[in-house]
Amino acid sequence: MMESSVSACPVPSEQQPLNEYKTLSESWFFSWGTLGLKRYLAKLTCIWSFSWLISGPVAAASFPIAKHPVSFFLWGTLGANILLTLVLLQLYLGWAYVSDRLNRPAICYEESGWYDGQIWTKTPEVLVQDRLIATYQIQPILKRLRWTFAGLAGSFCFGGLVWYCLP
Repeated sequence: MMESSVSACPVPSEQQPLNEYKTLSESWFFSWGTLGLKRYLAKLTCIWSFSWLISGPVAAASFPIAKHPVSFFLWGTLGANILLTLVLLQLYLGWAYVSDRLNRPAICYEESGWYDGQIWTKTPEVLVQDRLIATYQIQPILKRLRWTFAGLAGSFCFGGLVWYCLP
């Protein structure tokens, strides 16, 4: 039954939400959200460490380590956190986009270009399947990313508080 409803779908294969989900979950970058917690944190730590290679010299040029070690550390961490935040934002937006397409009862698609957009209303079977995937596969990823953003926001606030308290 589901085979016939999917085959009757006029949406091109690469624009079908289920196929977008599969492509995202198999991609090198976006699959980070599907990793176990230890591997996920290891990836973020690698990005953060690499970001320090960029922000560290900039912070050292502004705040010599010998004279202002706390300021150097705070500004280097701020720069690394900003780059990590941008990476996480890209990760979040990709998963949120696919989740939105899976949850919608009707999806927009293009047959051959931007000028011929169409809307296809999902069958009840396809809609239930898509919403189950969005709820049980993608929502935990988005929840983890939101918690990561909360941790980064806490880091920003703590750094700001320390900066404020510096003599």
